[in-house]
Amino acid sequence: MRLLIAVFLPWLLFFTIGRPVAGVICLILQITLIGWIPAALWAVYALSQFKTDEKIGRALGPRR
Repeated sequence: MRLLIAVFLPWLLFFTIGRPVAGVICLILQITLIGWIPAALWAVYALSQFKTDEKIGRALGPRR
């Protein structure tokens, strides 16, 4: 589901993964039609990084 959001509404994805400043920057980029493609690519890349960080966090478990 987040992948579809990353392609069609890239700015919204950043808000769902907890990066609101990047979401605002992405929204400004997405306003132009030329900027839509880089914004979508950036969102897909950020989503993959977010998923990787979650997997690492689960693998390490709770650290004390």
